[in-house]
Amino acid sequence: MITEYQQKLRERYIAAPVMPAPEPWQQVLDNRTPIGGLLGIGFAVHPGSGHDLVMVVSQDGHGLFDAVTGEKIARDRDPDPETSTPDVSAELTCPGLGPVEGVPVRIAGLFGGGLHTTTPDGWVLDVVRPEWPRDRVVLSADGGSHQGPAGGTWWHVFHSCYSELRAVGFSPSGLTLAVATSSDLTLWTRPELRFDD
Repeated sequence: MITEYQQKLRERYIAAPVMPAPEPWQQVLDNRTPIGGLLGIGFAVHPGSGHDLVMVVSQDGHGLFDAVTGEKIARDRDPDPETSTPDVSAELTCPGLGPVEGVPVRIAGLFGGGLHTTTPDGWVLDVVRPEWPRDRVVLSADGGSHQGPAGGTWWHVFHSCYSELRAVGFSPSGLTLAVATSSDLTLWTRPELRFDD
């Protein structure tokens, strides 16, 4: 049995349509990037440009994306079976590829682990399930309280209604927001951290 408060909160989430993330967040790609058999994702930093990188581990190998441009910058269709999935490492890592070759990258997803759910300047990500098993990703600027209607201080930015959610979170820099499901990757980026005085 749920309380009246819980029922109202559930109804608020169900009523909220999927909407674009607010400024300064910009979706990197127009549509979800299809990645079949996605197992998990992790973040690294490009040693040359300083851009956030997103490493994807899937049943078809490893891929590395520039989180600012959305460009796939490296691909390994046949990674070493000894290190191809993060569950073989106590730290849940896989070796990086491309510009971060050999650098261990922590992977969050099917095998466990997690990504940052807050940024240094106050953005918060939550996964809510008012209609389980469908997951909704909520981005908020109100500390995660989700007060008032959607689009004010919180935004329903992703609805996983056909694939399993694997990982949701921010990069350590707080400049990239990623949502990974068993079938696709969605990225948002922003140019800088903003601290309100």
